Amino acid sequence: QFVDSAQWIPMWNINYQLGVDGISLPFVLLAALLSVLCVGASWTSIRTREREFYAAILLAETAMIGLFAAANLFLFYIFWELMVVPMFLLIGIWGGPKREYAAIKFFLYTLAGSVLMLIALIVMYLDKGTFSIPEMMAIGNAGAWTGPDLLGMSFTTWAFWFLFVGFAIKIPIFPFHTWLPDAHVEAPTAGSVILAAVLLKFGGYGLLRFSLPMFPEASVMFTPLIYTLSIIAVIYTSLVALAQEDMKKLIAYSSVAHMGFVTMGAFAANIQAVEGAIIQMLSHGVVSAALFLIVGVVYDRIHSRDISAYGGLVHRMPAYSLIFMLFMLASVGLPGTAGFVGEFLILVGAFKANTWVAALAATGLILGAAYMLYLYRRVIFGSLTKDSLAAIKDMSLREVAIFAPLIVLVILMGVYPAPFLDIMHVSVANMITNIEF
Repeated sequence: QFVDSAQWIPMWNINYQLGVDGISLPFVLLAALLSVLCVGASWTSIRTREREFYAAILLAETAMIGLFAAANLFLFYIFWELMVVPMFLLIGIWGGPKREYAAIKFFLYTLAGSVLMLIALIVMYLDKGTFSIPEMMAIGNAGAWTGPDLLGMSFTTWAFWFLFVGFAIKIPIFPFHTWLPDAHVEAPTAGSVILAAVLLKFGGYGLLRFSLPMFPEASVMFTPLIYTLSIIAVIYTSLVALAQEDMKKLIAYSSVAHMGFVTMGAFAANIQAVEGAIIQMLSHGVVSAALFLIVGVVYDRIHSRDISAYGGLVHRMPAYSLIFMLFMLASVGLPGTAGFVGEFLILVGAFKANTWVAALAATGLILGAAYMLYLYRRVIFGSLTKDSLAAIKDMSLREVAIFAPLIVLVILMGVYPAPFLDIMHVSVANMITNIEF
């Protein structure tokens, strides 16, 4: 719906096509909301090159909304690459002590995936003469690809993998995840919010928009391998999160674990699992954004992300402790919060597809509770013994206002998810029907 199309590059049959469906609309709204909150969160913390900082935020918002609304592969790729620019600047200019290393690592990982994606997109265009996403989906559903073989692999096999690697780096799924903790730790609070809440969703969105509907046969063939990678992501990165001493790095590893559920749900390819994957991406977008904002609140006060630098904050910051508790429990997947709905639907759908996959992935819920409760206990409870915390102030009205819409969304999605599911149901049903797993 809301389709906008204009002739752009006639000689290559490329049109400027935008539109949304039930899958993309929630992500457009998420990107718009979080961009505003990032401005509010940076109100006092950014004091150098402010105009350039907010220009980068706005450029990032343009790329995010453009990518989710693109109905043309060429335009999708333009926005995909455009997003790298503001993120590289946010990390490299306003980041922490190792910002240059983190920014370059982020750039190189993204570039590697983007090159493979570009090769696949070009050959897909040469094969069928169109960049239109709806037309490409129809071609994939009909099994009408006739592209060239490569290294002994059929076109659908290597094109699927080229696209998958590009999406897997962005998700990021094991073993393509090592850029994420460095980027999160060094990025400013707004950069971490955009990175975790929206940028990671590019990969999951790409799987649902391209890999599954355009290459259904290859998706079926490699589903067991992707299940394996998803389970490793859920269990391994949860264990790594348990060992972290940096709050941002712990939340970054938890993001990898949560996105492992998303890839598992997407490739289970039934209504419950796919809708669960989308809800999980949305809830993770809200919850991870809130958790990084929570870290930003105390970092702005004492400029430390080390868990050991805190303890007993409940005595000085009761409002902060309450809000932190809500989002910590949402991350764990407590019933009544957004985190529960997505994980429950994914596990139900995965159980239908493969019992062992669902059982192994469920262990991630236990580990998730372990590292989040461990973090909360060390930061919030205990005695207030550290001198640096003696005069720390509770959240200001501006900070509470930033969290207010996120609190409403987390509770609403957990208690009454029907409006969110209704938006995406028709689009997901059509996609699943056409894939015919």
